[in-house]
Amino acid sequence: MSKKAVIVLSGGLDSTTCMGIAHDQGYALYPLTFHYGQRHSREVEQAKKIAQYYQAADHRIINIRFLRDIGGSALTDDAIDVPDQGEDGSIPVTYVPARNLIFLSLAAAYAEVVGAEKIMIGVSAVDYSGYPDCRPEFIESLSRTIQLGTKAGVEGKAISIDAPLVHLSKAETIAWGMKLGVPYHLTTSCYKGGEVACGQCDSCRLRIKGFKEAGYRDPLPYAISIDW
Repeated sequence: MSKKAVIVLSGGLDSTTCMGIAHDQGYALYPLTFHYGQRHSREVEQAKKIAQYYQAADHRIINIRFLRDIGGSALTDDAIDVPDQGEDGSIPVTYVPARNLIFLSLAAAYAEVVGAEKIMIGVSAVDYSGYPDCRPEFIESLSRTIQLGTKAGVEGKAISIDAPLVHLSKAETIAWGMKLGVPYHLTTSCYKGGEVACGQCDSCRLRIKGFKEAGYRDPLPYAISIDW
């Protein structure tokens, strides 16, 4: 039986790089995508294309729209505008409360069901927006909790959380992904969700910076002129 990995697949650059890494490592791919009431469904649609590209063993799209009912984020609450620039020194309004905690908890349940030994998530504590649930200490703590709170963990069948990008810059992530042939043309990063990326939101700016520093041209179109 082939080894299995659950990948938290948002349809973005980082999670798709994780798909490429898991594929390269010989895992059967079980991507998990969440429709959590975000402003747009573009990332979910792109995740479907990415799962198909990698011929995933199974791709589940989970509806947890209650995060929109909770609100508190520019990505789930229409009363909060998506800013064009990051908020230096503070956690930005695009932070979705407890999002990765919820995602990884559900991924652990899915991993138990399909018999996966690994959960892979594309968080980074280097080039990121300052989200508290992207830090290595969060990943390490939740990994311990999963071992304590699952049947698999209690029976010695460890389910590990692998965050292979956590100590990498966006440029380093892109360079790795390019070597693996990751289909970045299928990804989406813009918080505003248009067919053409805005190029100004925090996510777009980090992505553009990463491609420039890695020495590659981003295959996605932008609404503003980019000097590659």
